[in-house]
Amino acid sequence: MTEIDTQKDIYLFLHGRMDLKEKAMSVLTAKGFANDKVTMALPNKVGNVGDYMAMLWMPPNPDHIKIQQITKVEDVEPEGMIGLWKGVSKDDIDTIPLE
Repeated sequence: MTEIDTQKDIYLFLHGRMDLKEKAMSVLTAKGFANDKVTMALPNKVGNVGDYMAMLWMPPNPDHIKIQQITKVEDVEPEGMIGLWKGVSKDDIDTIPLE
């Protein structure tokens, strides 16, 4: 497993499960991320290479958070709800149970 640098930004994807936002934030802060480093993922703004993505997984009834590190960011035409994230490449580096 890759060492996670909790000083970097992490973008949280709830996949429509706003009811799990508080629980997801609690899990991420317990992992060592500061509240101000966790950003809700938006389709019109992506992270940088080296930043992290935290996804509630597996939709529609997630039971864990998948942590991924951004490895590449390409300019793309935004597409639907994915938006600019369509151009982001990433590697899975960790999973954290929601419970």
